[in-house]
Amino acid sequence: MIGYAFLLIIAVTLVGFWMGRAKGASFITAGGPKVHSLPGYHGAYVAAWVGVPAFILVLIWVSLQSQVVESMVLGGLPESMTAGASTAQMSLYLSEIKNVASGRMFSEPSPEIVEAAATLTRLDVIADWALVVVLLALMVAALTFTRNQLSARFRSRNNFERVVSGLMIFCSTLAILTTAGIVASLVYEAAAFFRLVPITEFLFGLKWEPQIALRPDQIAGAGAFGAVPVFAGTLLISLIAMAVATPIGLFTAIYLVEYAGDGVRAVVKPIMEILAGVPTVVFGFFAILVVAPAVREAGGLVGIPISPNSAFAAGAVMGIMILPFISSLSDDALKAVPRSMRDGSLALGATPGETITKVLLPAALPGIVGGILLGVSRAIGETMIVVMAAGLIASLTFNPLDSVTTVTVQIVTLLIGDTEFDSPKTLAAFALGLVLFLITLVLNIVALRIVRKYREQYE
Repeated sequence: MIGYAFLLIIAVTLVGFWMGRAKGASFITAGGPKVHSLPGYHGAYVAAWVGVPAFILVLIWVSLQSQVVESMVLGGLPESMTAGASTAQMSLYLSEIKNVASGRMFSEPSPEIVEAAATLTRLDVIADWALVVVLLALMVAALTFTRNQLSARFRSRNNFERVVSGLMIFCSTLAILTTAGIVASLVYEAAAFFRLVPITEFLFGLKWEPQIALRPDQIAGAGAFGAVPVFAGTLLISLIAMAVATPIGLFTAIYLVEYAGDGVRAVVKPIMEILAGVPTVVFGFFAILVVAPAVREAGGLVGIPISPNSAFAAGAVMGIMILPFISSLSDDALKAVPRSMRDGSLALGATPGETITKVLLPAALPGIVGGILLGVSRAIGETMIVVMAAGLIASLTFNPLDSVTTVTVQIVTLLIGDTEFDSPKTLAAFALGLVLFLITLVLNIVALRIVRKYREQYE
């Protein structure tokens, strides 16, 4: 029903645009007072006030409907079932009711559950149709009101631009609040973790074994939460990836901008950018089936023992994955350098190589740094390639031929299975995420300082 609601919004919004535009055109053909806004702005004004409030209504309705319906269903259960029931027990009742309502029954449910499931289905249908009725009434009222507002001197353009400005402010505020919410959730859960595990042990401990017993009947170790091996593995793989991607990507961009002909550039650049659309799981398969065996066999030829899952294999393939980002952004930055700077350098007797190193690269440094920073962020946040090619064991080593793990892999591993955020094992994921966020923030600040310094010099 939600899909039909959005289709209804689109249809009525288009009708409103057509009706507003038609009325705006009638002011021109009538030959009356001078028209303030074009017919398109009249239509856009009507469409905006028809579609935007309706869209907001659907979002609010969808976010609240399930909660209201579920509370009504649980409130209708017999007193014998709800008296003294805990929150977990009520959640089990609700889960069973939903399963019965959707036809997923693993055992014979009680009559009370069957009746509650029927009530849930009935209330969902009523809520869906109520949404359609309220939505249609709101759009018709908005269409009628805004169309009646139109006149030859009505400032539809100004009013429409105010609506667009309000949407931009709303989207910007939503993005800021979302970021603040993410940071707040990380800080809150990480603080709960540090109440259970000393922060000094987490930041400076050299052993990472978070597998602790979550239930009395489980057999597990006491747990160790020293994150140094995890961050060391992340740093090692990221350095290998950037060592592969940065020179290749930068040299590729220089070749395409300064040396390649138009025909070569038209072929090579799209092929390079295709790599950006390859799923990371494909790179993971390539790493574990091709690169890792090749690295292991090469080490065997010279007598060097290499782990089946090595940081070198994962980092090399990750470098290939982030190569298009560095190459494409560096290419755009070099192309944006004014032609007059190239010509002036060559006119003063500089060679093409000197022009590239002393003029183009410094002038394009902000864009190049941005591409490298994006590559670093992708390398730090990559999970699938590391899982498949580097392993899951957190070992404190800087040997690229050994098996290591990264922060993102450990976050995924910790949150698989038990999701009750009341033990050090699950809360450790938020501590790792918070430290990773702070590291990324520092990288951004450093990159912005570099960009600002050189931008002031060359603008």
